[in-house]
Amino acid sequence: MAETTYQRSDGPEAAALLDGFLPAYEEVYVEAPYNEGPREVAEFIERFQRQALRPGFRLLLARDDDEVVGFAFGYRLPADTSWWNGMFTPLPEEFTRETGERTFAIIELAVRKPRRRRGIARALHARLVDGLGVERVALTMRPEPEAAPAQRAYEAWGYVKVGRTQPWDEAPVYDAMVLGLR
Repeated sequence: MAETTYQRSDGPEAAALLDGFLPAYEEVYVEAPYNEGPREVAEFIERFQRQALRPGFRLLLARDDDEVVGFAFGYRLPADTSWWNGMFTPLPEEFTRETGERTFAIIELAVRKPRRRRGIARALHARLVDGLGVERVALTMRPEPEAAPAQRAYEAWGYVKVGRTQPWDEAPVYDAMVLGLR
């Protein structure tokens, strides 16, 4: 195996890199508990194209030679975000108030199964949040036991669970987590 290299792309030009990491996305998200098929992949493609246009969008790819083995991306939450609306227990307004510069939301962070437990996720995360200039990072993830390894990793990296959320009616329930950067 080659040494893992990392590629960062900021802003709308990241949209052009979708074809390069889509096979990794499909491989990761066909697994339980996601069990995604063609319809969900098509929805992901459409969603990614929109997200790549958001202010503060950033994409990181991890590669071994030419093969993408992991990816992570997110964007800054705008002032009019609905990110915090699905919380089961509402959070204080001073916590959920966004400015467009306060919070970076990680939308996806995934590594192909054969490459897991080699520090790639940690490296993707570190590069994704490096130099963002925001107060905090937020993410949602499947709760334990569905995503126990990811849950342990995020906690080890300093994330704190702030509650449970269901971002839209048909969505699964997620744990909402936050990492303070300042």
